[in-house]
Amino acid sequence: MPVEHIRSQIEGDLFDYSQLMVALSDYRKPRDSVTALLRNGHIIRIRKGLYIFSPLWRRKTLALEPIANIVYGPSAISLEYALSWYGLIPERVRTITSITTGRSHEFCTPAGNFTYTHLSAERFSSGLMHHETSFGKFIMAGTLKALADKVWADKRFRPTSPASFGDYLFSDLRIEEEALANQISYDTMQFLGKVYSSRKIFWLMEYLQKNFKSVI
Repeated sequence: MPVEHIRSQIEGDLFDYSQLMVALSDYRKPRDSVTALLRNGHIIRIRKGLYIFSPLWRRKTLALEPIANIVYGPSAISLEYALSWYGLIPERVRTITSITTGRSHEFCTPAGNFTYTHLSAERFSSGLMHHETSFGKFIMAGTLKALADKVWADKRFRPTSPASFGDYLFSDLRIEEEALANQISYDTMQFLGKVYSSRKIFWLMEYLQKNFKSVI
């Protein structure tokens, strides 16, 4: 049976087309075998050339974060999903939101939904952190970086001064004030303000410094 064979040949639960072809190299018609594996639900196509095993054949618990980094790249998880991950917003975010140096993109897959928002290379690469699950490693923006990315990407929000951020952060985004206070770092704010070189982000950092000066 092909699924038993490729399961013994492929170590991880997430794999690409080249790995699949190597695992099926002993079969006369490997592409037909891939079609059968997909039709029978033994493997699931995430996007063209990228697959995961079905729940029955997985060795580890599925985690979407490592997949998000691979579906489209270079990318890093950020924006609403990261803010939820860090406990800054109360809502559970189901779509994995990421930043990328490529074009903005969206993927709706059998495993989950993934969105990617464009940032310049300099803004993208600042403030990223490495995390790990049993399913694999992934890159995510740090807390203040994720907040800066959200503010930068939110075209609906057009602040007129640093004071504009109070309602936006705590009423619109529903940021948990205590959770945010625990993440305030003067050095990080200075660094992000310099990297973004944007009045919008300068005002964000100015607001945070003024309103959380007791914890800096």
